[in-house]
Amino acid sequence: MVSRRDFFLGAGAITAAVATSAVSRVSLAGLPEAVIQTKADTMPPLQPQNGRPYNPVVTLNGWTLPWRMNNEVKEFHLVAEPVVRELAPGYKAHLWGYNGQSPGPTIEVVEGDRVRIFVTNKLPEHTSVHWHGQRLPNGMDGVSGLTQPAIPAGKTFVYEFVARRPGTFMYHPHADEMTQMAMGMMGFWVTHPKDSHPLISEVDRDFCFLLNAYDIEPGAATPKIMTMLDFNLWTFNSRIFPGIDPLVVRKDDKVRIRVGNLTMTNHPIHLHGHEFEVTGTDGGPTAKGSRWPEVTTDVAVGQMRQVEFLADEEGDWALHCHKSHHTMNSMGHDIPTLVGVDHRDMTRKIAKLIPDYMVMGERGMADMAEMQMPLPDNTAPMMTGDGPFGSVEMGGMFTMLKVRKEQQPGDYRDPGWFKHPAGSVAYEWRGELATPARSGEAGGQSMPLQQPPSETVEVQVRKPSGHAGH
Repeated sequence: MVSRRDFFLGAGAITAAVATSAVSRVSLAGLPEAVIQTKADTMPPLQPQNGRPYNPVVTLNGWTLPWRMNNEVKEFHLVAEPVVRELAPGYKAHLWGYNGQSPGPTIEVVEGDRVRIFVTNKLPEHTSVHWHGQRLPNGMDGVSGLTQPAIPAGKTFVYEFVARRPGTFMYHPHADEMTQMAMGMMGFWVTHPKDSHPLISEVDRDFCFLLNAYDIEPGAATPKIMTMLDFNLWTFNSRIFPGIDPLVVRKDDKVRIRVGNLTMTNHPIHLHGHEFEVTGTDGGPTAKGSRWPEVTTDVAVGQMRQVEFLADEEGDWALHCHKSHHTMNSMGHDIPTLVGVDHRDMTRKIAKLIPDYMVMGERGMADMAEMQMPLPDNTAPMMTGDGPFGSVEMGGMFTMLKVRKEQQPGDYRDPGWFKHPAGSVAYEWRGELATPARSGEAGGQSMPLQQPPSETVEVQVRKPSGHAGH
């Protein structure tokens, strides 16, 4: 992390432009530090050093923003700015975010906390911050032009309100949304309950991440902000598999996963090996009578979903969006399907003219994870990631829940691949195969075919000119 002093070093013009008048009654010297994080690693939970105690969350490939206490007010400092985000090892994107990253840092508070957030705008245009799902004064809702003037470039504004109800929320701009959200401006917000709550369970591990999507041409680094549907990068917290960290837990831990969706489509998030219940939304905790066991929950656009389960099955269990194209990287949407077509002779002829030519799909898209196809610089393979038994053939919104007996409480380090007990892995059958029994009946129609009429039927045709013909 980088201190505010280091952050503003060399940015004299911008620093001078952050006018005291924009900070209302709080002087510039009173700003809390703007803590910056540029690594894409999953940071350990931030244990509260002051204020009300709570059990902190772990942000997947992210971190929690530190605060300071000022006369019983919890103060944070968000910096809206251009960032470079590593989507996967060796693959970087030029995005907009907060405090060095996209998504921005998670903000954690406790029900009843008075919160003051300083927002410094280092973007090339105005912005605002909407506190999605919060109950607060109308003038703090963050809709530029409606509830506040937009934050001009180089200025700092202050938001202040009480975190009135516990739950899972997020923050994002409500100014030039098409550009700013498409460029990655968003962050998570968690309000913990101040006391024991009848609908909010104590858990051992609490994870959160946002779903976001980008359209970045192969070889490029900046998203195309005009895209509405054909995105080619689907991410958990602006990371694509295999760059997404696993969710590491101890066997028999009670686990909570919080997911928010700021893409342009819904995402059915599916967990292998366990059943969960949806215990909360951005509207608050769900009533116990409304919960049932599930393995997939659909997260629509602008929604939050909070699921809980007992991690009682050891192994490396997949956690992913169940839309198949959302577990792929850098997809080309105009690639023809050549499944089953032998195009080897054609490939040899074209390769004489275009040395790097390679067609895709003769045996299905799994070829993409195996062959070393030439790719432009700063481009992720369409499918990638190796497991203990070979290629996982995944990308995008895919990671793993790693459940281990020996994982210690509070230890989130990756334990490596699961060591399966003897006889518990699917294997090849080497015996004889019995001839399948097949029915000799031809079957029939569910509705008998009607015979055409035998007599001649006269049909009159009305031409556009109005004359009748036969």
